[in-house]
Amino acid sequence: MIVGIIDYGMGNLFSVEQALKKLECTVITSDDAEVLAEADAILLPGVGAFPDAMKRLEEKGLAGFIRSLPEQNIPLLGICLGMQLLYEDSEEGRAVNGLGLLKGHIRRFPSGTYRIPHMGWNRLNFTQQPYWLENIHEDTHVYFVHSFLATGTDPAQVFATAEYGGLEVPGVVGGGLITGMQFHPEKSGEFGHYLLAQWIANVRGNFHE
Repeated sequence: MIVGIIDYGMGNLFSVEQALKKLECTVITSDDAEVLAEADAILLPGVGAFPDAMKRLEEKGLAGFIRSLPEQNIPLLGICLGMQLLYEDSEEGRAVNGLGLLKGHIRRFPSGTYRIPHMGWNRLNFTQQPYWLENIHEDTHVYFVHSFLATGTDPAQVFATAEYGGLEVPGVVGGGLITGMQFHPEKSGEFGHYLLAQWIANVRGNFHE
């Protein structure tokens, strides 16, 4: 199975590439939509600022490519900033439109007694089970590093949240063949790797490899 990783210069891709290769995926890492179109599934990573990321995606013609994936029935996984880009807009630095594939808005954590960024291990509480996930483990801790979160979301599109500073932070989200993870599954120990493996297994099953 071929997984295309969108390389738009925002984040270290090595760890996710290695995690996918361990799952026996063929990995294509590219900033060229025509090259990425050969993949069976697409992964949108990201570390950094929302406005910079959207600017690069637009400049490289990748934003339109990503928005076209649902109509092509190609599964998409957004990780960390990549998940946030799936939403309608962000106020990070300035107001910027996102990819608009999920309902909601990216906003900074409100100031409080807790530390920003939200950084560390938190337990995911699943309110519903994604179509691609077979079982939920007893230990669902994953590793978060972020200063912004998804707000105004559609409850039907939020599968799991993590409690931080009295807020329910969307951790696993999605709609149709679109999936987002606010944490880095490839850096989140056993359960994070399990989630990534489950997502890949579902894609692979659909292609009957």
